[in-house]
Amino acid sequence: MRYKLKSIVVVILFIFWLTSISSFALGKTDEVISNSADWRDVYSSIIYANLIGASNHFLTSTPHGPILLFEIPKNREGIQIITSADKPFYVGYESLMKSKGYNNVEELIFSQSNLELAKRLPQETDSFIVLDDAYGYNALAVAPFAAKAKYYVLFANRGNINEISDFLSTKTVKSIIMYGQLDREVKAALSRYNPETINSESGSRFENNMKIVDKYSEIGNIKQVILTNGEFIESSMMSGDEAVIFIGKNNVPQEIKDYINSRGVDIGVLIGNELIGSATDIRRQLGISVFVKFARGSRVPGGSINPVEDLDRFPMPSYQLSLSIVSISYNKATGLLEVTYKNNVDLATYFKSTITVRNVDGETIVTDGDAGIIFIDGGETKTITYNRTRGIDPTRLNGELTGEIYTIYGESKTSLENVLRGTFKIETIEVMDNTDIEIIDLVYDKNRGMFYVTIENTGKVDAYVSAELIDLWINGEYVTVASDEIFKIAVGQKKDIPVKIALAEEDLLDQKNSEIDVLARFGERMHALINSKTKSFNLKFREGTMWYYGVLIVVIILLLLLLIRRRKRCPRCRIMNKKDATTCKKCGHQL
Repeated sequence: MRYKLKSIVVVILFIFWLTSISSFALGKTDEVISNSADWRDVYSSIIYANLIGASNHFLTSTPHGPILLFEIPKNREGIQIITSADKPFYVGYESLMKSKGYNNVEELIFSQSNLELAKRLPQETDSFIVLDDAYGYNALAVAPFAAKAKYYVLFANRGNINEISDFLSTKTVKSIIMYGQLDREVKAALSRYNPETINSESGSRFENNMKIVDKYSEIGNIKQVILTNGEFIESSMMSGDEAVIFIGKNNVPQEIKDYINSRGVDIGVLIGNELIGSATDIRRQLGISVFVKFARGSRVPGGSINPVEDLDRFPMPSYQLSLSIVSISYNKATGLLEVTYKNNVDLATYFKSTITVRNVDGETIVTDGDAGIIFIDGGETKTITYNRTRGIDPTRLNGELTGEIYTIYGESKTSLENVLRGTFKIETIEVMDNTDIEIIDLVYDKNRGMFYVTIENTGKVDAYVSAELIDLWINGEYVTVASDEIFKIAVGQKKDIPVKIALAEEDLLDQKNSEIDVLARFGERMHALINSKTKSFNLKFREGTMWYYGVLIVVIILLLLLLIRRRKRCPRCRIMNKKDATTCKKCGHQL
């Protein structure tokens, strides 16, 4: 009996010990602090804190560490510090907090906290949003819905999808949303969960943003929303209290204006004053109220009047597009206005321009622009012609002319959020262009991952040519690709212009790629391809490309035979020796 009593006491003590060390896991945590210079850790910590019902804060620098403690009460039951193993802002933050009188502080050190924090969630967490961390703005777009609907956000790509799959296999998954562009391997691994997919065909982050706000509106009110451009984290954006709508840096896409107007948004809260121009545009055109949140009261005790502080904001990765105007020319020989654009970064860009031509007195002579949206590849220089000057009396186009340009541009056709504007002097040139070409054929080489556009020069002069393939359907998105170079084709000659793009088997079988549109730009001047032609082709493949590999194998065999013949075999021990050897290296036999 005494032995049984002892055993019971031991069991009770053991259970008490387990309970005490598991206090954080059992929901006792009421404060989560991110100590990391990696936005993914900051983001994951906030999402994690929302799901366990804890308050959250994050460090933005090393000096910020002590300042942050002025707003965290010392009576917190349990504080978790999520510290980056590689990029902490403050080494020894747990010790600092304890020295300031904080109890029940636990520091968790992770190399990558996103999946590690997911493993610490309550077992009943059964809904997940999966996105690629290469696109930080996507993470911000889904954050309000995730907080409101109790979803955890997982960062997945082809490198870690096996770990993600292993984790999900331990859960009773109720819902998975795949948001934005994802690697094929991720889509394949998650297909067994019958996920919901949110990703526009154009790859537009604004269209995706509107779709997730629609989902938010099913469980929350969108009369008041947060306005931002997705380039930084601020805690209120991720609280779930209001949805987040992207408005663009300098220009609000028309789709966003229409959406705000149609969905009955009354109040926009702008985080930070960098986007005040875009927010003002919305207020004037749509009539909604816009409030700016750009500062907070000082946390450091001081005099009777404390200065304000900037908001705690954490930068997100962003893609900085840059477009510029190289020149504007009026070509007297053709009657065309030629505008040359330069893409200053290695990111494909789409743009649309309006050009107003004025004389020296400021009188408007003509206004012209792009009927559609133009594609310009990363680092490319492209000349676009405008023909409304053809109908103008030539005498009105003499003298000093200026062109006022207003260009909107962005990463997709429906994401024209940037603005390029300015007034430029128009040069007068007189250059004929007698080039002409025909687009003969289009084939795809599976082995090389390359399209070949066959162009024939049918004109009377040599022609410079580049080729574009318009709206290929690749991994669930429409993508435009261009040739890497501009090719010179002699009169009467043909040339196969390569356009490099790897298509998976499912892309090749998709009906959306059954017919492909080719756009060829050409001209007498290499950097002024002022003419263009388009033609459509059914998808077909280049045959017989395997002979390259056969030739390569034969060449390798011949080289090996040649090397063998250049060596001597010892007649006694049969060991191979160098060609100039006089005795065997093994047995010493005279060769």
